[in-house]
Amino acid sequence: MTTPFPFVAGQILTAAQLNDIQNLPISDKTASYVLIATDVFKRTIMNAAGATTITVDNSIFTTGDVIQVANKGAGTCTITAGAGVTINTSGSLALAQYGGGYLLALSASTFTFFNLGSGATYGVATGGSSSSITVGGINYTLLTFTTDSNLVVSKAGLFDCLLVGGGGSGGTNFDEGSGTGGGGGGGVRETTIYLAAATYAVDVGAGAAAPATTANTIGNVGSGSSIGTVLSVGGGGGGGGVDGQLKNNAGTGASGGGGTLPGFTGGSSNDVIVGNNGGNGVNGAPYSAGGGGGAGGVGGNAVTSTGGTGGNGKDISPFITGATYYAGAGGGGGGSVTGGAAGNGGVAGKTSGTGNAGVNYGAGGGGTYTTSDAGGAGAAGVVYVRFKV
Repeated sequence: MTTPFPFVAGQILTAAQLNDIQNLPISDKTASYVLIATDVFKRTIMNAAGATTITVDNSIFTTGDVIQVANKGAGTCTITAGAGVTINTSGSLALAQYGGGYLLALSASTFTFFNLGSGATYGVATGGSSSSITVGGINYTLLTFTTDSNLVVSKAGLFDCLLVGGGGSGGTNFDEGSGTGGGGGGGVRETTIYLAAATYAVDVGAGAAAPATTANTIGNVGSGSSIGTVLSVGGGGGGGGVDGQLKNNAGTGASGGGGTLPGFTGGSSNDVIVGNNGGNGVNGAPYSAGGGGGAGGVGGNAVTSTGGTGGNGKDISPFITGATYYAGAGGGGGGSVTGGAAGNGGVAGKTSGTGNAGVNYGAGGGGTYTTSDAGGAGAAGVVYVRFKV
C-alpha cells in the first residue's frame, strides 16, 4: 500500500500505513519534465526511448527537501538546472537506463545530486585542436573549435560543452550629433550532454561586421554557434544606431546597447540564461549611448556626455583552465565627451572615429559618437568540448 502523503492536520493513519511510511507513490513520466513542489512526496521515474531531461527550477523546494528520481527508459535522462539553480554532484547528472538517485535541497537554488548508480560515462571524440587539461584533479581532453569543423564521436557518452556566439557590432551615426550603442556580447552556454557515436557539424559563430556609414543604422547581429542540431547559442545583438529601430537590436544571445534618437532604450536579451540586456541611451542632448549587454552582466546606461559601460563577459577559465578569460562581453557606448568604459573582456566606446572592434571571444564592438562613423565589429565565438580521460 502507499502512505497518503502529504499528511494533513487531524488525519488518522492506520498501523499498516505507518509501517509502510517509506512507500512513496511512483510518478511515471514519458517526456521531459519540470519538477514541482509535490514531487517531494513521490518517486519521479522517466520512461522514454529518447533523450529527456528532468529540470529543477529555482524556489520550488525548501532546504532539506529530498526528491527521488530514476530512469527506466532506454534514453538517457539528464538532471538539468533551471535558471539560477546550481546542482553539484561527484557523479553524473545523466542517468542511463535503470540509473537513479536523489536530490538534496541545500537551499531554494542549490542542490546536491547523489547518483546511486548507472550514470552515463564520458565518451571519446576528436576534432578541432586537442589538448590535455586537469580540472579539480580530473584529467580531460579539451577540443577547441575556432573555425567551422566536425566533431567526430567514436564512443558515445557524456561531453562537457561550452559554446560562445559571435559578438554584435556597434551602430552607425551618419548625420546626427549623437552616440551609437555598443554591440551585445555573444551568448555563453555551458552544459553536459549525451552524444551518440556520430559526426556532428560544429559551427563557430562569426562576429558581426561593422555597419555601413551611408545611413543611420543599428549594428549587425553576431552569428550563433552550434554542435549539430543538439546544442546551440545565439550571437549578440547590434548596438543601437541613430534613428534605428532600437527595439529590434537584440540578438538571440545578449542584446545590443541603446542608441539615441528616437528610442533610447537598450535591446532586450532573447535568452536571459546566456545573455543580458543592453543599457539605455540619454533621452536628450548630448545623446550619449548605452553599452551592449554581456554574457556576464547588463550593459550600463549612458549618463549625460558619457557612454554606458559595456556589460561584463563571463569568465570561462574554470572550464578551460588557465588565466581568467572573459567571453561574450558587450561593447561600451559612444559618448560626446567620454566613451563608455569596457566591461570585463570587452572594449570601450569612443567619442570619434570607427568604434573599437571586439577582441575576446564573442565580444561586442564598441559604439562611437561623431557623424559618418561606424561602430566596431564584433569578435567571433568559440566552441569547446571536453571529456574525461
